Parts: sequence; structure tokens; C-alpha cells
Amino acid sequence: MKKQAVVINSKDNVATVVDDFPSNTIIHFFIGQSEHSIQLLEDITLGHKLAIQEIQPGQDILKYAESIGVATKLIRPGQHVHIHNMESQRGRKDK
Repeated sequence: MKKQAVVINSKDNVATVVDDFPSNTIIHFFIGQSEHSIQLLEDITLGHKLAIQEIQPGQDILKYAESIGVATKLIRPGQHVHIHNMESQRGRKDK
């Protein structure tokens, strides 16, 4: 199996794709030694993130087992995770 996305830490709820993938592609990735697959619900381009589990509004987006932002709406497994559905909390003085 060719790895198509990378999960850095088992606590992460997103994976980063290693190529451009169109919607409906089933991609494969590992969490530790365990192989997983997920069908993409949207086009996702190289270096971008996808949800590997459901993420509720207000829930932390976890990459590297660290919060990189907060979901602004429900994000389903296989959806693109980016500025249209998450908000960074880093460097903000208003939050």
C-alpha cells in the first residue's frame, strides 16, 4: 500500500495528503502501525489536510498532537480542512 496521507501523531484528527486527490478517491494512511483508508468528500491538493474523524464546531483541529485551530462548523471525515471551516487561535489578541 502506498501512503497517500500522513498522520503525525495518533491523537491527530487530520491527515496531510502527499499528492493532489480528486473527490471520491479512497486514500490510505497509517496511524502508528495500523493502516486506515477514507473516501475523500472533496478535492484536496498536495500538502492540505483532511479530517480523519468527525470534528465538531468549536473542537480543536489536532496536528502533531497540538491544536492548530478550531473548527468553525461540522467537518465530516474525508472533508478538506482549511480556512473555510477552521480558524487559527495562534497569535490572536482578540481571543
